[in-house]
Amino acid sequence: MNDSMITVEHLSKRYIIGHQRDRRDGLSHAIERALRSPFRWLRDLTSQAWAREEFWALRDLNLEIKQGEVVGIIGRNGAGKSTLLKILSRITEPTEGRARIRGRVASLLEVGTGFHPELTGRENVFLNGVILGMSRAEIQKKFDEMVAFAEVERFLDTPVKRYSSGMQVRLAFAVAAHLDPEILIVDEVLAVGDLAFQKKCLGRMRQVSSQEGRTVLFVSHNTGALSNLCSRGVLLDSGSMLADTDIHSALSLYLKNSSQRNPVSQDRVTSPKIVGVTLDEDALQRGDFEVRISFESPFDLEPPVGGVIIADAGGSPVVGTATFMHPEGYERRSAKSGALVCRIPQLPLHSGDYVVTVWLADMFQTYDVERGTVVFHFSSPDFRPEILPYTDIGSLNLPASWRLEEATESLSVCS
Repeated sequence: MNDSMITVEHLSKRYIIGHQRDRRDGLSHAIERALRSPFRWLRDLTSQAWAREEFWALRDLNLEIKQGEVVGIIGRNGAGKSTLLKILSRITEPTEGRARIRGRVASLLEVGTGFHPELTGRENVFLNGVILGMSRAEIQKKFDEMVAFAEVERFLDTPVKRYSSGMQVRLAFAVAAHLDPEILIVDEVLAVGDLAFQKKCLGRMRQVSSQEGRTVLFVSHNTGALSNLCSRGVLLDSGSMLADTDIHSALSLYLKNSSQRNPVSQDRVTSPKIVGVTLDEDALQRGDFEVRISFESPFDLEPPVGGVIIADAGGSPVVGTATFMHPEGYERRSAKSGALVCRIPQLPLHSGDYVVTVWLADMFQTYDVERGTVVFHFSSPDFRPEILPYTDIGSLNLPASWRLEEATESLSVCS
């Protein structure tokens, strides 16, 4: 039996971008040119006034997704992720190739998709449900469950145009998630929701896939959510597929490519500046963190001061350090150029994806900050995915000791 839910074969999508050649605009300019030189104006009008450029959002994409898989679609802005989801959701047609889909699809691609702003939340639940393929009886059966999930009971009879974007997402996701689709497609739209609702949505998607055997396609820039929810990752770049592998390998490649695409500026140095940031990958494999911050200055820094901040995939700082916080072994001398090397032995982090920010200063002021210039995936030797829910206990993996003590007195049961 064929268990493929989505089959994409040589899929391509082309858009035509227009570039206006004549930058003069305004009705008065057009009338003036027509009166002054009518024949020239007609010639310009009938000639190619716009330059046409082809843009391929997707190019020769091949993909197969089986029943029950939770697949993260990863890539930079403009990589083709949303275009792929729109084709799979039958919103737009491909230019070349085809996508075969087996089963009912529920999509959540934009805030308020399928909602009418003048209708109330109650009316939009029925409208959106019908658009997604639900019968009226099916909507009525699950109506209370949807509303409870969205947590918008008080505003159910209020027009949707008065809802915040977060409230709209709550209601839209509640309808899509309770459609019981064979395929659930969710774009970055969940990012506008609050943290508690995001956790609820991720839990619902996990339940849909693991317990009900549904297929989920999830697009997000939140690497923590992707690694926690997905088992497989598809990495896109400029409309082409770079990788189709397990989620951690795909995220590592994505983060590495993002780091390579974000080089430190090499402009002429007119003030103290960071000119290079390098992470020691070999040290990281051993569990140690070592980063080199190269700098240049038009005058002596007395002494150079460096700082490092490691943040989680969501951007929240986890740990930070600076030369003045750990002065032991640091030679305080003036320098116009050189490298500040920061080493953290046995990096006390749980497994996950992390972002590094570095900064350069002297004892009086900060001169340069490079945010997110290095990204890396860390694998903790203590990671036990079957028993350690590390995503729920933070990022720090600090030294700790445990012991088992014998009971000193018998326990009594209260009746």
